[in-house]
Amino acid sequence: MNRSTKTSLLALTLALCTAPALAAPASVMVSDCWVRLLPGTLPSGGYFSVMNMSNKPVNLVGVETPAFGMAMLHETQSNGSTSAMVMVDKAPVPANGKLEFAPGGYHLMLEKPKHALKVGTTIPMTFEFDDGEKIASQCKVKSAGATGD
Repeated sequence: MNRSTKTSLLALTLALCTAPALAAPASVMVSDCWVRLLPGTLPSGGYFSVMNMSNKPVNLVGVETPAFGMAMLHETQSNGSTSAMVMVDKAPVPANGKLEFAPGGYHLMLEKPKHALKVGTTIPMTFEFDDGEKIASQCKVKSAGATGD
């Protein structure tokens, strides 16, 4: 083995050994993700918790999933005796805090299923934040009557 090859191997080994140590830990965590599956082509709802473990607020700005053609952030807003689902551009997660996406509040509106989904299976979702962080999660598919647990 010549000197050039040895140098290249050493550089590669150092890069591989130090890469995990240099990677920044995630500042947010997504948990308890589930989807309320509605029949036919009706929009389904997505619910989850986001924990921000940093000292800075962060905004959830989008969610992607290969299971649906559209995934939009929504919030249920009450106005006296009526309520409406309103699309939002972002959902704020406070510093060292938590944001719940739950029935009657923030939720994902999932439209245009790309294939038939079955209760009890999981689907992948990627959560995107305004600081550039992306978190992947598996979300359990539940029946239309599910309330969370």
